[in-house]
Amino acid sequence: MFDSVFSEFEKLHVAVVGDIMLDTYWWGHTDRISPEAPVPVVAVKGREYRIGGAGNVALNLRELGARVSMHSVTGTDEDGLLLEIMIKDKGINTEGIWKSEDRITTNKIRIISRSQHLLRLDYEVSTDLEPEKETRFIEKTLALFEADRPDVVIFEDYNKGVLTAAVIEALLSYCRQHGITTAVDPKRRNFFAYQGVDIFKPNLKEAREALSMLEAPVTLEQMEIIHQALFEKLAHRVSLVTLSEHGMFYHDGTNGRIIPAHVRNIADVSGAGDTVIAVAALVYAATRDVQLMAEISNLAGGLVCEEVGTVAINADRLLEECNRVMANDQGGSMLADG
Repeated sequence: MFDSVFSEFEKLHVAVVGDIMLDTYWWGHTDRISPEAPVPVVAVKGREYRIGGAGNVALNLRELGARVSMHSVTGTDEDGLLLEIMIKDKGINTEGIWKSEDRITTNKIRIISRSQHLLRLDYEVSTDLEPEKETRFIEKTLALFEADRPDVVIFEDYNKGVLTAAVIEALLSYCRQHGITTAVDPKRRNFFAYQGVDIFKPNLKEAREALSMLEAPVTLEQMEIIHQALFEKLAHRVSLVTLSEHGMFYHDGTNGRIIPAHVRNIADVSGAGDTVIAVAALVYAATRDVQLMAEISNLAGGLVCEEVGTVAINADRLLEECNRVMANDQGGSMLADG
């Protein structure tokens, strides 16, 4: 039933613009406390590198079969070189990755023992691109868009300085002029800069903080208030708000609904938002069915939380889960009815 939707993903070219980073994992075990300070001693047994940030969004898109191009800025350091090689090895176009000598590549080092995070070390620069570099990045990105126009552009913002207000405005303007579907996973710094975007996907905490709203029970009425407040500032097409253990809320300007979370053995929520925005953008571009988009991305976000660390969705497993969970519900019925 869902095979036809997933097969459409292979026809789509998606450009991901935003902050890429290297996720480093130090795996080990701990069974004693340091005599030097009240901290655990970790005997490191292995090290692993993964593609993180906006790169993880691109990786999710590739795992689902889409053609993907990555647009970002890294340093000229070894981390940047390693990250670019890893991204290219996954079949993602890296022409849009620009190296800057005065920036370092973001590297988040996680120390893990027995599937539990003990510590995270962040190696990064988060200041905005300087005006000259900002202009060059815009020009380079738009030239690549013109040479090989994407069907979808995803803005993945981690507040590391690539998605400045000027970058956002220039790229969104181009997308509007050429009918390109746009989706954004925002962060606080430029939260309201994404005017007229198609899919706006904050999590509930981010939305409340940006709107200066107090915490309240997660009800459909409260979520519709949040959507309306976002719409008044953004004039966007679809709100897609992740609600952690409560699932996901969507509103398409006419109808809104909370989709409950499915029961999972949660191991790690790292990267779940990356998976959600990737799946949502593809399903929306392929079908324009907002409820189906929310249903499938809700499933995908839950699946990756069962894994430790940042991982991309497995397309076969997601398809199997769609057929198992959604075949007889509203989303499945909608799909069957065309």
